[in-house]
Amino acid sequence: MEGQNSVETIIQRLYGQENQDNGVCQGSMEYRDNRNQQGSMECRDNEIYIKRDDLLPFSMGGNKVRIADAFLRDMRGSGCDAMIIYGSRHSNLCRVLSNLCAQNGVRCTMICSHEAGEDDAPTNNTHLIDWAGTEIVHCGKGEIAATVERVMGELQSQGFKPYYIYGNKFGQGNEGTAAMAYAEAYQEIVAFERRMGWEFDYIFCPSGTGATQSGLICGHLLAGDKAKIIGVMISSRETERAFRVIKEGVRSYFEKTEQALPEGFEREIFLLDEYRQGGYGLYDGRIRDCIRREYCRNGLPLDPIYTAKAYWGMQEYIQQQQLSGKKILFLHTGGTPLFYDYLSTVSPGQGHC
Repeated sequence: MEGQNSVETIIQRLYGQENQDNGVCQGSMEYRDNRNQQGSMECRDNEIYIKRDDLLPFSMGGNKVRIADAFLRDMRGSGCDAMIIYGSRHSNLCRVLSNLCAQNGVRCTMICSHEAGEDDAPTNNTHLIDWAGTEIVHCGKGEIAATVERVMGELQSQGFKPYYIYGNKFGQGNEGTAAMAYAEAYQEIVAFERRMGWEFDYIFCPSGTGATQSGLICGHLLAGDKAKIIGVMISSRETERAFRVIKEGVRSYFEKTEQALPEGFEREIFLLDEYRQGGYGLYDGRIRDCIRREYCRNGLPLDPIYTAKAYWGMQEYIQQQQLSGKKILFLHTGGTPLFYDYLSTVSPGQGHC
């Protein structure tokens, strides 16, 4: 993006150019020394670090700040002047994109899909999306492609050149743009490793659309380091389809940047589907316990839709695989408004530190 309102410029203003060169913000990596804490699930002499992208200084932060910035840059490069975004009522990406479009004077329309029988109560994210002036078009899960096509046609008839963030009406063709955000961000991880004099053994992240994991894998392939990038699935998407989407995201990034795709890159895609507790937005007492425990232990805000499910899945994986003596990074992808959504459901006195 250009001008004073770019995400990159905001970050530079807050943290300074020197820190920008060494990573998005100084102190964005936090070390969790839980080895001596009773009941710690990250024991066994593992060192746990958390990359706090929830603290990125725009629109309440999160990984979607980087991804939204990549989409807006790509939209402008494509000569388009109106953006069509897609997500559920919980969508962090739609929140940030709505904010970014409002800030830059870009017409924004959100297609908001719903499962049959799904609770349609507004969330903090939907309030913020509406606040930004984004038009919200509702549809069922089976109506997404038709709705995208209709909205594209309506905007074109009004003289706009619309840009759908996911490519064509079926959500295909623009995977490399979103992956680019975390291929670039991976350089911050590499810079941190160089300063420390070692490399991470494992990097865990929530995996929903797959964009963040695709980008991390691209960065890992370019860096040639030893990290195993593990996505903890939080969506209802079939595992095989999720794998294909990530594979296409990696392939699309290397095509878009005109770089040679390493042979056998598919072997670097690791997805855990056993911790999603039934699918997107579904969770039980184990996730609630994780949210309370991590807030009380470390002051770490997690939400039940994305980050808490992934963090709990990481903890379970560490235990089940009996990992020991490893250096592990968890990417906190944000979702602060959803943390407060969750708090509104907790009764006073229900659970204490």
